[in-house]
Amino acid sequence: MSELSLKHKIALGLIPRIGDINARKLVAHFGSVEAIFHEPYRNLIKIPGIGSGIAKYISDRSYLEIAEKEADYIIENNIRTYFYLDNDYPFRLRQCDDSPVVFFFMGKCDLNSAKILSVVGTRNATTRGRELCEKIIGGLAAGHPDLIIVSGLAYGIDIASHKAALANNLQTIGVLGHGFKTTYPAIHASTAKAMVKNGGLLSDFLSDALPERNNFLKRNRIIAGLSDATLVVESGNKGGALITADIANSYNRDVFAVPGRPDDQWSDGCNNLIRNNKAALTECSDHIEYFLNWKPEKSKQPVQRTLFSELDETERIIYELVVKEGELTIDTICRSLEMPVYKLSAMLLQMEFKGLLKCYPGNVYRTA
Repeated sequence: MSELSLKHKIALGLIPRIGDINARKLVAHFGSVEAIFHEPYRNLIKIPGIGSGIAKYISDRSYLEIAEKEADYIIENNIRTYFYLDNDYPFRLRQCDDSPVVFFFMGKCDLNSAKILSVVGTRNATTRGRELCEKIIGGLAAGHPDLIIVSGLAYGIDIASHKAALANNLQTIGVLGHGFKTTYPAIHASTAKAMVKNGGLLSDFLSDALPERNNFLKRNRIIAGLSDATLVVESGNKGGALITADIANSYNRDVFAVPGRPDDQWSDGCNNLIRNNKAALTECSDHIEYFLNWKPEKSKQPVQRTLFSELDETERIIYELVVKEGELTIDTICRSLEMPVYKLSAMLLQMEFKGLLKCYPGNVYRTA
C-alpha cells in the first residue's frame, strides 16, 4: 500500500457524518478513495445523500493533513492497516454492513483464521466467572490449538479471557476503544504487550484517540463481527456484553451464554438471553464445539505446567510467599519484596502463564 493511498484511506474514516456505510457508497460512486478527495465541492453537493454539509467536510484539507500524520505513525511502528476493499480484509467483517472502512492492527495474527471466538461479560466478574473463562477456553484449547480468542481488554471477563487464552498458548486479540498510544486500563499493559506477541491489538481509532464511552460502544461491532460466535460469561441486565450479543445476533452469528442462579445479578443478562432465545445455554467447551460443529483435532496436547525448577529466584520467593499465606494482594507482595508495582505486575503475569498463580478480584493472588 502506497503512503499516498494510505493517507486517503485513513482520511475517509475521519470525515464527520458519513459513517462506514455511506463511505462505501462514496467509493463505489467515484471508483476509488483518492477520487473522492479530488472531486470539486460543486460536484459533491449534487450527489444524493451528501448535501452541502458533508461536501464541506470532504473538501476540508485538514482531514488529509491529520491522516498524513497518522500514516507516518503507522509506518514507523509497523502497524498494519486493513481497508475494506483489501484482499486480506477479514472475511467475517466483510459480511457486516457497518464494519469499519479502515482499521489498524498491531501484532502477529491471521484475522481470517478458521476459528475465532469472542468472549465478553461484566467488568465486575466474580471468581466463578473467571474460573468459567479458564475452564471453557482451556477445554477449547485442548482440541483447537488454532483457535483465536477476541475480547476488549477491559476489566473483568475481558481480561480473564485474554489471560486464559495466553495461558493455554492460544492467540488472542484485544479490540480497543481508543488509539495505540494509550493502554486502558493501564494495569493491563503487561497483558497487552504479551498479546502483541501472541495475537494482537486492533483499533479503528487514530493512535492518539482517548478512551471515551462512545468509543467502547462502537468497538463492540468489531468484537461481534470478527468472530464465528460470541460467548457471554457473566452480565447484568444492562451493559456492553449484551450490546455485543445483540449485534452478533443482527449479524446472524451464534451467541452462547453461561446460565447462573436466578438471584445472581451478574447472571441476569445471561439468563435473559437464554430465556428469550437470543443465546444457546452453554456450560462447557463441549457445548460450543457441538453448536459450531468444530471437530477437535485428534492429537490433543495437554498444557504442561512449567516445572518449579524453571523459576528464577524472585519468582520462587513470590511463589513460596503465596503458598505460605494462602493468598496475597499485589500490594502486600510489593511491600514484602520492596519491588515497584510495574515490575511485579509483569512477573506475576508470567507466573500466571506458567500455571503457578491465579489472579482474583481485588488483585488477590493464589496458587493455581
